[in-house]
Amino acid sequence: MIRPKTEEEIELLRENAIIVSKTLAEVGKAVAPGVTTKELNRVAETFIRDNGAIPSFLGFEGFPAAICASVNDVVVHGFPSDYVLKEGDIVTADIGTLYKGYNGDSAYTFPVGEVDARTRKLLDVTKASLYKGIEAAVAGARTGDIGYAVQSYVESFGFSVVRELEGHGIGREMHENPGVPNYGRPGRGTHLVDGMTICIEPMVNAGGKAVYLDRNGWAVHTADKSKSAHFELTVVVRKGRAEQLSTFDFIEKDGRINF
Repeated sequence: MIRPKTEEEIELLRENAIIVSKTLAEVGKAVAPGVTTKELNRVAETFIRDNGAIPSFLGFEGFPAAICASVNDVVVHGFPSDYVLKEGDIVTADIGTLYKGYNGDSAYTFPVGEVDARTRKLLDVTKASLYKGIEAAVAGARTGDIGYAVQSYVESFGFSVVRELEGHGIGREMHENPGVPNYGRPGRGTHLVDGMTICIEPMVNAGGKAVYLDRNGWAVHTADKSKSAHFELTVVVRKGRAEQLSTFDFIEKDGRINF
């Protein structure tokens, strides 16, 4: 059973969402050629703890880091490592927090220096598809309406939506019902009701939609080695228009990241 959140719970989720949003901005400042993904993890964990929260990914089902750092063909769940970022790479930082008993979760794919035109288009389209999904996240609609909004937009540019991974509800648990696929048919799936809190997170490949699981049991790669982008925001389903809890404004306000 999916229980809508009270306004008090939504405010606690908002506090988490702002911490995550600001953490992503700190990570974005550190993204540059010559920086390791392990350093991005250090920046994020330090900022989260300095703001009184706990990095919820660390130790989750054995995950070894505070963030997922997914480079190029890694769709999600990449381990931070000694890998040195290079000009033209892309890296997704997916970050979670636990604060006052509730969770925060958001992700952003950063370009490393200058990227080629197709990669920039991939980032642009993936982020725009997230906002298309958010527009569909209104009371009375269904999860299939969100998935259709994302999928139809992405595929109109010749990119592919990953099928094996999806968004999710969020609250006291990091992952709650309902699942929120990034593909689907209008009018299908779980009913959306006012006060439902969900994470919408398109995962989009520059090539085909097929993926495979790394031998480490976590990282998901594109089967054709094409690059993959991932953007995620937490929203509250409302009547007429969804309410964003997390934001990319802290990342983009200084103009450093601008598609």
